[in-house]
Amino acid sequence: MTPAFASGRIATRALSERHIRWNRFLAGTNIHENEETSSDIARKSNKSLQSGREKRRKFIGMAKAVDRGQWAVTYSPGGSDGSSFVSRSGLPDLTKPFCVLGIESSCDDTGAAVVRSDGKILGESLASQHEIHEQWGGVVPGLAKNAHEEKIDEVISDALKKANMRIDDVDAIGVTVGPGLEICLRVGCNRAKDLAMKYSKPFVGVHHLEAHILMSRIPSVENNSDQGMLQSSTVTNDISARAMDFPFLALLVSGGHCQILKCLGIGKYSIVGGTLDDSLGEAFDKTARLLGLPVGGGGGPAVEALARDGDPKSVRLPIPLQKRKDCDFSYAGLKTAVRLAAEKICVERGVESVDELPHEDKANIAASFQHTAFRHVEIRLGRAMEQVQKEDGIKTLAVVGGVAANRELRSRLDKLCSERSEPWEMIVPPPRLCTDQGSMSAWAAIERLVVGSSDLAEDQEVYARYPFSLSTSSKHEQ
Repeated sequence: MTPAFASGRIATRALSERHIRWNRFLAGTNIHENEETSSDIARKSNKSLQSGREKRRKFIGMAKAVDRGQWAVTYSPGGSDGSSFVSRSGLPDLTKPFCVLGIESSCDDTGAAVVRSDGKILGESLASQHEIHEQWGGVVPGLAKNAHEEKIDEVISDALKKANMRIDDVDAIGVTVGPGLEICLRVGCNRAKDLAMKYSKPFVGVHHLEAHILMSRIPSVENNSDQGMLQSSTVTNDISARAMDFPFLALLVSGGHCQILKCLGIGKYSIVGGTLDDSLGEAFDKTARLLGLPVGGGGGPAVEALARDGDPKSVRLPIPLQKRKDCDFSYAGLKTAVRLAAEKICVERGVESVDELPHEDKANIAASFQHTAFRHVEIRLGRAMEQVQKEDGIKTLAVVGGVAANRELRSRLDKLCSERSEPWEMIVPPPRLCTDQGSMSAWAAIERLVVGSSDLAEDQEVYARYPFSLSTSSKHEQ
């Protein structure tokens, strides 16, 4: 079968070359002059493929989603120096309180919220897609896009209604434009652009990861009753009226990202550590699927709940990257170790699949995985804390992203901060503000507007990959 396939490929190439020659003859072109046959094209294609492989090999063993000059588009609202902000679509009146409509559609939930410039959430709405994706064991982009299109107007209207406002009353519009699922991002972005242009509102294209980070700075007491958040009842646009000031260290842990960042200002972030493969959230999702747990609402909450019934030291699992003395993460190996451990327990119990294991065994697997995954975080984060405290005098940590809602993680990191020789302050948004929702887009837009930054709605694109710019942050340690 292979020889027949090969001979057919050679015959096709010969016919293709004769076709090129005949077309050039009809056009009056010398077939021997500047001729490019299919063989030439194939050689160029192979050369391009090899070049692509060489580029990928160059970054093997390095954290993903870090700008090292290889990205065509990066996030840098303050320009090359990080401080030259431009209001391309205007600004609201910054001498008095203003309100922003925020829209979020980066993955599988449609969110909208109206947030005031002091951090007060006036109205919010969220359409969950958990039931849609549950049967598939993960997010199906096409289904997510359709659900966003079906719910986007309803969610926006609901948020405005709860805020007792009309679209004319909001002072600006912010929307997530990346990173995320491109076809999902486009739904929210297009609707926000239409509204901004129709009602002549300042527009902000929000970076999804920056929005998670900046939620640690939202100050209003009504939104943030959890410990560690600044309590403020005043209405002000003063940049100092935030739950924390720059610079600070952030641990961003979510379904698609796992990074440690030195946060220097709006749009200015230096990646201290990142994942080489899977994110922490992905590892939770895959462990949940292995244990037969529901993952429509994310595997993290399901594994966390099951782990409460288990012994975290019952199943021996390797802590990743023990020999690497940097701040990067890796969860691919741990994921495999969990699967092999589960298969071993199945053999010991005389059952054919993990689904048949008793609740106690599944709980022990979940607890052991969670313990090891968080121990990995503690080691890498502890090293990063030592580094930035020594270099920059930073002693404040923000823990953000969907996985930051995990109570066990919050407890362990609080202990990590408090037991240092020089205790750190740790700030974590309330659990409902850790996950994706419209308030994060609105608040990130407020932060951008306060420093004089806005975007042109008509020119705004969406980006599946949208790394922070290398030009405004120190290069990731290689």
